[in-house]
Amino acid sequence: MKKLFILITTVFALTQIASAQSAKSVYFELGGPGLASINFDTRFSAKEGGLGGKVGVGGFTVDGVGIVFIPIAVNYLLGKDSRNYFEMGIGVTPVLGSDGDGGNFSGTFGHLNFGYRLQPENGGFTFRAFITPIFGNGFFVPYYGGVSFGYKF
Repeated sequence: MKKLFILITTVFALTQIASAQSAKSVYFELGGPGLASINFDTRFSAKEGGLGGKVGVGGFTVDGVGIVFIPIAVNYLLGKDSRNYFEMGIGVTPVLGSDGDGGNFSGTFGHLNFGYRLQPENGGFTFRAFITPIFGNGFFVPYYGGVSFGYKF
């Protein structure tokens, strides 16, 4: 219950911060900390680059086993123009699941993010390609990554 409260509070805080800022994006991500997820990303200032954050939800169901991933991260965009950026970030992904027999499970893992982001200054199609090392209690996967496609408004 405590984890759920922290998660809801974090999502609410990011939403409030995002409502007054520029450079908001919504995108579908394949790979990455949400496996197959829908994400919302925003900058924490009026600039196109710089410090920002993201929150998403993704998951899957196979043979009655369902898993939900909720990636939450802060990121930083570096770029010399207002279209092409190097993105780096760090975050945590709560994992909630059901084993199909009425049992539930939960956990978390951490992730880093290093990659390319195409983000037009005046809105439009966005693209990301990245490497996302993931880590948790007793594991580290350095060569994991993904791509995303979306829209900046």
